Amino acid sequence: MGFLSGSMTFDCSRLDGAQPRQFGPEHVETLRSHAIGGSKVLSNDQARAGFLAGSHLLDDDFDLEKNVFGDALHFAVRIDTNQVPAAIRRAWLQIELATLTADSPGRRPTKAQRQEAKDAVEAQCEEAARSGQFQRMQQFPVLWDAKHGLLYCGGTSASASEVCSDLMLKAFELEMRRLTSGRLAIEWSTKARQRGALNQAAPADFRGDGGSADVAWWDGDKDNYDFLGNEFLLWLWWHWETQGDTIKLADGSEVTGMFARTLMLECPLGESGKGTISAEDPTQLPEAAQAVRSGKLPRKAGLILVRHGTQCELTLQAETFSVSGAKIQVDEDAEGRAVLEERIEGLRGLKETLDLLFQTFCQRRTGNAWGSDLAQIRSWLKAKPRPSRT
Repeated sequence: MGFLSGSMTFDCSRLDGAQPRQFGPEHVETLRSHAIGGSKVLSNDQARAGFLAGSHLLDDDFDLEKNVFGDALHFAVRIDTNQVPAAIRRAWLQIELATLTADSPGRRPTKAQRQEAKDAVEAQCEEAARSGQFQRMQQFPVLWDAKHGLLYCGGTSASASEVCSDLMLKAFELEMRRLTSGRLAIEWSTKARQRGALNQAAPADFRGDGGSADVAWWDGDKDNYDFLGNEFLLWLWWHWETQGDTIKLADGSEVTGMFARTLMLECPLGESGKGTISAEDPTQLPEAAQAVRSGKLPRKAGLILVRHGTQCELTLQAETFSVSGAKIQVDEDAEGRAVLEERIEGLRGLKETLDLLFQTFCQRRTGNAWGSDLAQIRSWLKAKPRPSRT
């Protein structure tokens, strides 16, 4: 059931274009008209995609009561592929070549024999495609939040996002813009009239040793500020450890947080590799301190956030701002459809909390307060245990 049960994994996109305030039968019919369809056999290497009703891999039973929750539309996307694995193709080629050179063992196959073997393998691939031997079906849930003009995609890979984007454009004539940390920073700076300050932002030198502040996984393109996601997690680490675990947000509310379960760090220069630390609070372990002092930056972290008395547990990917394993609290007394509606509201609340927390960081990162924060972070890093020599 995707976003309606279990833990939630998603990335979020902004939808551009005329959107409904509420969903009705016409939107359900549009989903139905762009459904994935039956079990049509695909040709070799061909792929296709379409909508599902969301309950399971073969669910094409779209229904107003089932898919519409006021200003939210819940459904799924399925991608079917029919590609022979590369290892199988290579094995078939070796078998064909061995057959063709059986009369002259040890002799290298001629150019003509190689071509004959390749043609035979292609024929085998087409036959495998017709039989559906290697057909694969993959689905991921989708939630369209008309209230905020957002689309939550349960497949966090770039390819899943692209497929979903193509379908939304084709079916609803809406374009998707994936809300990475850099895109969120641009949206915030535009509303806050801080775009000029954001334009001046470059990867920070946290070690303060005059060395390079390059980030290996950042392409450096103009208007790409995804490196701020890494700095955001490091800033949270410093703040929660030295300034207190509660942060006041722009709307006047407060969020209390801590790191939990997992922390992945990587050298931004691409020199000393990466590592993942698993613990109840991974930032408290000596190896975490050693890693961050040596210059590694957080790329993924487990977080526990409490706001308005509601606790959320999740793992956040720094650059893409993708969320995985999010656990949403639901009223224990809620029953039936009310449970599903509360989960959707819980998802919206989690998104709002993350956005406000990131905006608080962006406000400091682009303002006069950043000089003080950066100096304190440098001192904090220097005070941490030194990496052990090997």
